[in-house]
Amino acid sequence: MIHDFNVGGFASLYPRCRGLAKDFHLPERRKVTKIAKFRSTGHGLPFSTWSLTKLTDFPAAEGVVDDINHEGLRILLHEEGVSFQRVKTWKTSRDPDYTAKKTRVEHLYAIAGGKVIPEKGEPGAVFCLDEFRLLNLQPPPGRQWAKRGGKHRNPDREPRPRQRATYTRPQGVQHLLATHDLAQDKLYGHIKKTKPRSRFLKFCHYLRTLYPPTISLAIVCDNYSPHLTTGKCRRVADCAQANNVEIAYSPTNFFWLSRIEA
Repeated sequence: MIHDFNVGGFASLYPRCRGLAKDFHLPERRKVTKIAKFRSTGHGLPFSTWSLTKLTDFPAAEGVVDDINHEGLRILLHEEGVSFQRVKTWKTSRDPDYTAKKTRVEHLYAIAGGKVIPEKGEPGAVFCLDEFRLLNLQPPPGRQWAKRGGKHRNPDREPRPRQRATYTRPQGVQHLLATHDLAQDKLYGHIKKTKPRSRFLKFCHYLRTLYPPTISLAIVCDNYSPHLTTGKCRRVADCAQANNVEIAYSPTNFFWLSRIEA
């Protein structure tokens, strides 16, 4: 038996011609990718996970794009390196300025990666900075046959040979101030005995000398007290303003957003 199918009745099985990934420019791609990576609850939506259908409808409803279909969205996210992943835990931040700080840091990363053309007044070079305590060299615990101690100790026996608990540090435990230049993919570091605000400012002055004064710099760091530009001490804020430097802070409990942490 031969049936005469109506081809027009199966038009919904084919993706629409509008809203394909090739139809979107770089700003639209960045906005759609940003929405996909951002939590849906942050937009006031009553669900916690983006589905492909919901993620297709939201950018069009917000006016980010005129129209987009499922296949176009899937191809766009694949080209931008975004995939749907399962996570076991999700460490959230209670910072009231979480959205603004995270958005600013990601925008700086986009500038450093060449995905965004910096506008007038925006940084031309981006650094990620953090302080680290130097790791102590410690011998691993071992096992050996030896004479029993305690009440069976022999006063005439020589002491059991033991390894040193720590490595020799004639100058004590020191700190490493390190930064990652995202544009040139280089690491810089200074070893200091302490890490107060004066050491942080001195290291920032060194970073300022790596680029001409006409190029604005951005330094991504955490909320460690010597980094802050707010509060009673205005040394960091005044120094940054005088040297054409922006201090961008990662959100609280989101220190891993700084790429120097890796």
